Amino acid sequence: MTPNSVDLAPADAQLPRPWNPMNLLMVLALWLSTLGNLPLWGAMWNLTETHGLRALLGLMGFALIVLSATIVLLCLLVWPSWRKPLGVLLILVAAGNSYFMHTYGVVIDPTMMVNTVQTDVHEVRDLLSWSMVWVLALGAALPGWWWWRQPVQKMPARRLAGRQLGLAALAFLLLWVVVWATFQDLASTMRNQKSLRYMLNPFNTIYASARLVEGQTAQARMPLQPIGQDAVMARSAGAGQLPPLIVLVVGETVRAANFGLGGYARDTTPQLRQLQNKGELAYFANVSSCGTNTQVSVPCMFSHLGREAHSKNDTPYENLLDVLQRAGMQVLWLDNQSGCKGVCDRVPNADTRELKDPTLCTDGECFDEIMLRVLPERLAQLDNARSGGKTSGTVVVLHQMGNHGPAYYKRTPTEMKIYQPECTSKVLQDCPAQNIVNAYDNAVHYTDHLLAKTVTWLKTQQRPTAMLYVSDHGESLGEKGLYLHGMPYMMAPKEQSHVPMVFWLSKPLQSRLQWDAQCWKKMAAEPISHDHLFHSVLTLAQVKTKWQQPELDIFAGCAARSPQANHFRQSTTATVPTATPRHTAAS
Repeated sequence: MTPNSVDLAPADAQLPRPWNPMNLLMVLALWLSTLGNLPLWGAMWNLTETHGLRALLGLMGFALIVLSATIVLLCLLVWPSWRKPLGVLLILVAAGNSYFMHTYGVVIDPTMMVNTVQTDVHEVRDLLSWSMVWVLALGAALPGWWWWRQPVQKMPARRLAGRQLGLAALAFLLLWVVVWATFQDLASTMRNQKSLRYMLNPFNTIYASARLVEGQTAQARMPLQPIGQDAVMARSAGAGQLPPLIVLVVGETVRAANFGLGGYARDTTPQLRQLQNKGELAYFANVSSCGTNTQVSVPCMFSHLGREAHSKNDTPYENLLDVLQRAGMQVLWLDNQSGCKGVCDRVPNADTRELKDPTLCTDGECFDEIMLRVLPERLAQLDNARSGGKTSGTVVVLHQMGNHGPAYYKRTPTEMKIYQPECTSKVLQDCPAQNIVNAYDNAVHYTDHLLAKTVTWLKTQQRPTAMLYVSDHGESLGEKGLYLHGMPYMMAPKEQSHVPMVFWLSKPLQSRLQWDAQCWKKMAAEPISHDHLFHSVLTLAQVKTKWQQPELDIFAGCAARSPQANHFRQSTTATVPTATPRHTAAS
């Protein structure tokens, strides 16, 4: 081998003729641009604006843009030392992305990349299917094997670099010429169909990965910012009074459209309805989530920032649980899902997913009732750890597995499956639409059972209690060809962002707070969002801090009814910026 050459020539004359590196690169570019982007071309073809002669010419122009951009990318990235493995990786990424985009209607954006990075064994297992195996075998394994086996002509390094960069320059020139010629129609299509920009393989993965690394790097460089250093209890328990216990239930993937209390055709929440009919419970019908996936919504809903500021923020802040704990309350997080996404890092927490309970835990995971089963023991451990010190109350967060898909059927015990037949396939498109809804509704019905059981347990406690439930985000069940969740918020359908919220307050705590039950029920029909959670829970827990914003407090009208709460409200009228000056300006 000469010092200036790369890629050994085949020694055996019987081997296939070696490829010119430029020609082999073009083959990969054509594969990625066509078969590697089938969901993109299908979505483009289904658009009404791509029909007609002019539209067809525009579609052909867009195809040239995609091909040219892919050639530029490959010319810059694919070099002899890593040609074979990088080519296989790009083929695998295109095939995997295409499968999920076609099967579930998702797109590959930064939040979806975060979901991919943070997925666990349970979630991966729920997504595995024979159809996925076949797609990866035909769309990745076979072409990847072919790519790896191809011999390549040796070529001096300088000549190869000159030709490869020259091809990149020509492709870049062609790209801009076509963009200029089709700009008006192309810009209109991309403006009206924003999801298309996240369907372009492999650029979507490269962009999303870069944004993920950029965000994680920025957060890693910045220290955690404290909030609520001034947090104190507005009113402590009097002599002989026990401190309150508040349970926050974070639902998973429950959409308001299938929640019985919201007017759904099926009464998927019969036990909660009984409590509502008795005047004990309020249902908030117009609640919007912070995001369309757990990774975004859970940190956002416990943040003081609100959705708009949180989506633009790179600074790591403490959250609601830190403020409650700083004020003197005990805080406990029980997780039956894939983790708290950093929210519970500084408070006592426990994972219940893999506990060994013969009735509630099967097939490597546990039903949500497992959290109620271990809760008394965990609360006792909190009390023991306090070593006799005084507490101002306890806040427990139960993070559900809920309606986590696509295996909805796995979230419900057999005796709770009242809607039949269920979809038991992990590929939702393989099931009749009604079977998917049946499996999903059974999981909602089980959440109703869990919440009612939580209320029943709270009524047995010898102290004032309350429960607040809200789902982290919604779900698509095939509407508009979409399944699951995770669409970018700006283009997500309402099914993925409209979520249910339920509030129950015990008579003893209501009496102590001096609240009229009608005060929060008046807010039940008002449009609210996850932005209200931070500020409302502070009032419910009677924690005072200048970080609270009264206009985002759903209990503001309740607190105004008592003299003590009036003093509390007046002392918290001064608010603080929702972020650093840099982020405040951005939001």
